[in-house]
Amino acid sequence: MRGLMQEHGLMISALIEFAALYHGDTEIVSRRVEGDFHRTSYAEVRERARRVARAIEFLGADAGERVGTLAWNGYRHLELYYGVSGSGRVLHTVNPRLHPDQIAWIINHAGDRIFAFETSFAPIIQAIAAKCPQVREWIALCDADAVPAGLRDVIPGVHSYEALVAAHAAIDVWPLFDENLASSMCYTSGTTGHPKAVVYSHRSTVLHAYAAALPDALNLSARDSVLPVVPMFHVNAWGLPYSAALVGAKLVLPGPALDGASLFALMDAEDVTSAAGVPTIWLGLLGAMREQARAPRALARVIIGGAAAPASMIAEFQDRWGVEVRHAWGMTELSPLGTVCTLKNKHLAVSPQARMAVQVKQGRPLFGVEVRVVDAQGMDLPWDGRSMGDLLVRGPWIASDYFQSGQPSPLQDGWFPTGDVVTIDPDGFVQIMDRSKDVIKSGGEWISSIEIENIAMGHPGVAMAACIAMPDPKWDERPLLVVVRKPGADVGEDDIKRFFVDKVAKWWIPDAVRFVDAIPMGATGKMLKNRLRERVLDQQP
Repeated sequence: MRGLMQEHGLMISALIEFAALYHGDTEIVSRRVEGDFHRTSYAEVRERARRVARAIEFLGADAGERVGTLAWNGYRHLELYYGVSGSGRVLHTVNPRLHPDQIAWIINHAGDRIFAFETSFAPIIQAIAAKCPQVREWIALCDADAVPAGLRDVIPGVHSYEALVAAHAAIDVWPLFDENLASSMCYTSGTTGHPKAVVYSHRSTVLHAYAAALPDALNLSARDSVLPVVPMFHVNAWGLPYSAALVGAKLVLPGPALDGASLFALMDAEDVTSAAGVPTIWLGLLGAMREQARAPRALARVIIGGAAAPASMIAEFQDRWGVEVRHAWGMTELSPLGTVCTLKNKHLAVSPQARMAVQVKQGRPLFGVEVRVVDAQGMDLPWDGRSMGDLLVRGPWIASDYFQSGQPSPLQDGWFPTGDVVTIDPDGFVQIMDRSKDVIKSGGEWISSIEIENIAMGHPGVAMAACIAMPDPKWDERPLLVVVRKPGADVGEDDIKRFFVDKVAKWWIPDAVRFVDAIPMGATGKMLKNRLRERVLDQQP
């Protein structure tokens, strides 16, 4: 017997229609690359997104064709999010922090036909345009009189985004199509060789938006003012442009100014209640908060993902500044959220130390995400919070394959192998112990580089720390800790080693500590341990 419910596909266009209808006057505030601030609303974004849909139709983009973007978090990028996907084309966001040759490769692999870019990235476009012959139309995200003069020499027919939007009337209605068709695509950053393309559907995106907004996830509502510090070119800003529209939350988009002082001022001015980003971003914000001797006036919650947050960071936000921290984990292949660490009632009555032991974990799966932890033979390990193994996941917003990878599907009996080594406790809280490529195997036992780093970050003289495996003739591998000192800190190797006493097993304590001025970081704010390891090996006697 079938249910007697109406059958409606899940469409990304429905999110902006809902936001415009019920939260039409809710603000979207953007810091532009021009340096000023721009204010719009969900109603205006809906109108302009419909104009974008008409404009790309005029430019000849067929259904399913890719429209690439090289842009910061801002209102024009948001209009493209909805105008491109809502019209049946595929939005392809590109990370501008990559090398131009890699950007060109990604554009060609994706088959982008139209490409929109911020004027601040004009030098990149000038360098790659000739290498991207499949791109038929280039769009500068600016007014008609603001297209950089040098661009017209390289791309004579470059369009002004504002001129295109002004020249085309809005489409009357959004098209309806199969909810499983592609809506957007992002390329992974955590792979060796060329990045891999993950293709999201309308259905997966809307389901992810629902789940991410839930109280035990990102806890979003129409009363929130949300600041996605995570870039819109990185896994669709963790889905926040969609979840915010789903609940009608105010969106505050920071543009290129991501330093601590700029973020503090923006949060303060726009009454930001919730913000999301990687740990390196929050180091800068905490520095600004110390200088101001206060938190931004409305800030209630920060979401930390992309890398493990050290206990010292969580404690400072919560104990010193009264800002709740929600630790999260995911990856490009998960759209990206897989788990969020929200405490259960029973955790509220335990000691602060016991609560922190939970909060440093990456949290419980969202409804829709199933998890397993398995050994090297693929056998399930117990959820006891101690047994370390490989994390497998499956669910309706988890990738089944990569776009034109030339390789078989990565799935193992329907489960996606994440490449993370984890433990899972009896309540289902997942703790990432390491990436499988970074875990340290010493004398046949695993050492978590992430746990070593998190402890080191609690030292008052440490600004940043990375733990890497170094070859050892007796134990196969031993941990080496690489440390960036805080300005003015007088801390040495023995100080760091003593700091680990009674915090980990003796054999986990790093054999050596190397001090450096900076740790190499990737395009998404993650430490590049492979590059760091190469540098250290090159400096070995």
